Amino acid sequence: AHGPWNRKRTVFCMLLILNVFVCLLMNLSWTFKWPKNEGRKVIVPTGRFWRPQVLSTSFWNKEQQRLDFIYNPLVNWTLSGNSELPDWLRDTGPLDPCKPDYRVPRQIVDYNTLPQRFQDFLLYMRCRTYPMLINQPHVCHQSPFLLFVIKSLIPHFDRRQAIRESWGRAGVLGNQTVATVFLLGSTLPMDHFPQMIDMLGQEAELHNDVLQWDYRDTFFNLTLKEVLFLEWFSQKCPHARYVLQGDDDVFINTFQIIDYLNGLSGIKAKDLFVGDVISHAGPHRDHKLKYFIPKNVFDGVYPPYAGGGGYLFSGQLALHLYNVSRQVLLYPIDDVYMGMCLRKLGLAPEKHSGFRTFGIEEKYRNNPCTYRNLMLVHSRTPQEILRIWQWITNPEPDCQ
Repeated sequence: AHGPWNRKRTVFCMLLILNVFVCLLMNLSWTFKWPKNEGRKVIVPTGRFWRPQVLSTSFWNKEQQRLDFIYNPLVNWTLSGNSELPDWLRDTGPLDPCKPDYRVPRQIVDYNTLPQRFQDFLLYMRCRTYPMLINQPHVCHQSPFLLFVIKSLIPHFDRRQAIRESWGRAGVLGNQTVATVFLLGSTLPMDHFPQMIDMLGQEAELHNDVLQWDYRDTFFNLTLKEVLFLEWFSQKCPHARYVLQGDDDVFINTFQIIDYLNGLSGIKAKDLFVGDVISHAGPHRDHKLKYFIPKNVFDGVYPPYAGGGGYLFSGQLALHLYNVSRQVLLYPIDDVYMGMCLRKLGLAPEKHSGFRTFGIEEKYRNNPCTYRNLMLVHSRTPQEILRIWQWITNPEPDCQ
């Protein structure tokens, strides 16, 4: 007796469910088409979620794509059952990354026309293991608030001493603990450097602030100096709050740096990376320039990066940079390389007007008041550094 009624009730319920489902679909469609608080339309991708990158013909790009494959779990999982990997993934070079990579001359057409130090960089660009000749394992014993990290060369004794006697003086400054280390490699007679190993040993013993590794200290190896320091930092100084890394010809207003850091919020301090940021740049193709990079070595544009004269970042970010640096192939320009590592972390450097890595106008160079509100100026001689430091620490003149 209740059969027809049951059938009607079933049909009614099905229609009700269908109407609810249609309403939900319309609501979702409307939500995606016109997001709340935004007047722009959201474009939903119609292609595949992941598709392989087009293989570059430039050597650095190809090697980086190989690293991307190694460290990309999605790609690894997708291809893990495929024993027939593409040739560009199987051509990995020597098993020992510190042996010369003789694939390079075959893959770079004009390799033999490149400067010798560029050739050497390309042959050994996969090597990151070098003996440490001078270490300072106790320099961060007190977990400094600010660690100055200065890239230097062995003969630059006068620059290092000027820094020690001015803005890089270790101890307590501005009520915060400050420590300083100088990063050095090995200088060779073939690079027209005098032999000063004995003098360096005496300096290191006297000041306890020199870190040295046994690699050839050239312009293209500044990136290697960067990653070796990050490794040392992760092992010997992981609790330093902040790091200011720069060249040995910069002037730094330590008081301004500490005041700035004291005023940071916890969120901003975590991923801090500030400096004189360069955006929308790319490699120079003129072989006469210091920063020349041929197209068959690297093709593309650079991510935003802070000029290598000096930049400031958090100790926590330094640890992340060390970890991610293993996923980024060494690049012969150190500040660009740091920008690449930041990009890999999904970050970008922040521009700060107090960082003047390209100097200041000539008419302001000898004005003591000019330096009161700046954080870093490049470049200055040792004599200028000492004189400017006196201007900073002397209350005269009145710079209101």
